[in-house]
This record gives sequence, structure tokens and C-alpha cells, in this order.
Amino acid sequence: MQSVDRSKFAPLKNDLILRAARGEAVERPPCWIMRQAGRYLPEYHKVKDGRDFFETCHDAEIASEITIQPVKRYAGLLDAAIIFSDILVIPQALGMRVEMLEGKGPHFPDPLRTPEQLETVLQYKVDVLKELDWAFKAITMTRIKLAGQVPLFGFCGAPWTLLVYMTEGGGSRLFRFAKEWINKRADLSHTLLQKITNIAVEFLAQQVVAGCQILQVFESWGGELSPADFDEFSLPYLKQIAARVPERLKELGITEHVPMTVFAKGSWYALDKLCSAGYNTVSLDWLWNPADAVKVNNGRVVLQGNLDPGVIYGTKEVITKKVEFMIKEFGGGKKNYIVNFGHGTHPFMDPEKVRYFLEECHRVGSAQ
Repeated sequence: MQSVDRSKFAPLKNDLILRAARGEAVERPPCWIMRQAGRYLPEYHKVKDGRDFFETCHDAEIASEITIQPVKRYAGLLDAAIIFSDILVIPQALGMRVEMLEGKGPHFPDPLRTPEQLETVLQYKVDVLKELDWAFKAITMTRIKLAGQVPLFGFCGAPWTLLVYMTEGGGSRLFRFAKEWINKRADLSHTLLQKITNIAVEFLAQQVVAGCQILQVFESWGGELSPADFDEFSLPYLKQIAARVPERLKELGITEHVPMTVFAKGSWYALDKLCSAGYNTVSLDWLWNPADAVKVNNGRVVLQGNLDPGVIYGTKEVITKKVEFMIKEFGGGKKNYIVNFGHGTHPFMDPEKVRYFLEECHRVGSAQ
């Protein structure tokens, strides 16, 4: 059990995103963006100061500072912070070596390619509090530093997405090894997915104990599964996480409601099922026409998204046009909607264009 003095957490001054995520009517749609802390901000590179990516994540003081950077830069425009970390910390906790290669992304020097390798990982006893202690320290430190300005997001990678990285050894175009696992060794794949799920549940719950007030699960490679395979290798584990995290929080003495969001990128065919999977919010990529997503959802959950991040490369006129369309098509944003991109920021984005996007979201959302 973590020893966290929650009396040091200041009262929340801006609870807009928590109210919206609970399905309450709000004065304007809350705004935050995926990967809002990090590589597109010059202050991030200054603080990172040439350090390895995971070294940066594992330093609680630095991770905390990076988390708060966009909240400071875009003062009054962001309604949430998200802890600076990575979805691949669960494979690291499982004893796998993960590197972040400059310009290439994540790399596993020894990916899972044989049942023998998998057996080693499955037998690895994971002490979440010990292995991910640095993450919890960063969360608690950040929650205190935020002083109630905005709520703090915690997150994790979804089981299927983590299986992809663990078997492919990084990102992929063909997904050869991940597909080989689920089609050739389905039973072993399910065993691995269940182990990842168990760790994810504990990790998310302990993030709340440490100070997070809202959670998101990233199924970044969901769109690489067929609808039938999504139903078998992704959805059951996403449902487990949604059901088990609140139960674990009660066991840990957390009584307040903690909203949970699921983001399954590219899984357009699964929206109807995701809206009934037990999450408060379903985040959408830019492949969806907002009005169509609203129709499928039919008021069951809060929708989040879904601007194509590439719009930020456009003119201010284009950004305004896309924001107006998005918020209008999501019903005006005063209920069942949270503004976000359809995926994360890019390293090449102009921070001032991001500011303009957020300002327009406030203007348009308040006027609806």
C-alpha cells in the first residue's frame, strides 16, 4: 500500500472535465490534448537536456515539471494535465528492456518470439508498487504542484497494444509477429493478455492512490485487428479493466468516483460495443464524422475528440473552420463531449498554433 498524504492535495479549482466525464451538463466543453506535454514544446527539450526518454520519465522531479509545462504555457486553456510517462512502462515492469531510439521510436532488443520467451515473462513476478514506484512519486509530486488548478490524468496502454509492442519489438507496418501469436498461439496470447490486464488494473488503481483524478486506457493498435479479432483479443480485456479498477479502488480505500476513458485508435467498427464497455468516455480518432459517432453512441457515454492533429499545420482560418464544425457536430459541447485531438501532438507543431486551437475551442464552445 502506498503511503500518500492526501491532505496535501489542494481543493480542485477547475473540475470541468470531471463533471463532463460524468455526463453532467457543463458551461463549455472541456479541453485537453493527447501528448500535450512533451516533444513539441521548446521548454520540454530544455528540461530534458539530452537525457534518454525513459531516464526522463523515471526522474519524478523532471517528469512532474514536464507534465505541468503546458498547463503553465496555456494558462486557463487546458482543463486537465496528463502525467508525463509512456504506455510501455508495463512491459518494463515485466522485466523487458525497452529503449526509445531518437527519430525511430520504441525498440525492444529482445522481443517475444517463442513460447519459451513468453514463459519467462509469464513467470516474472511483478510488484507494481516497487517496479513503478517512480511513476507514483511523479504523480504525487505533480498533484501537489498543480495546487488544484486542473485534474490530473493517469493512463496505461491496453493489453492488445502492449502485446503488439512486446512481440513486434517496436512499431510495425505488417504486424507479422503479433498476428502470428494470436493466430498460431491463441491460448498463449490470451494468457499474456490476461497477465498484462492484471498489471494494468493495479497500475491504474495505484495511480489514483498517488493522486490521479481521471484515467485513460490507450488501445493504440486496436485498428490493426479485424472486428472478430477485436472482440476476442481486445474488447474482453478493456471491459475487465473498466470493471475491475473501481473494485480495486474500493479495496484501496478510494471512495470517490474516478472517470475512465478508452481510446481505441482505428477501431471504427467497435464504437457501439465500446460505448457499452463500462467506460465513462470513449475517445475517437479523426476517422469518425462526429455526427455519426453521436448517433451510434445515442447518449450512453461521453465522447472525446476528434480533430486530426494535422490540422494544426494549417492556417488559423482552417483551424477555426475545423473547430467550429467539430464542436457543432458533437452537439455544441455542453453535454457528453470533451475536446481533444484524434491522436497525439507531433514534434513539429508550432506551440502557438496549438494555443490558437485551444482559444478557438473556448470561444466556440462557450458560444454554442
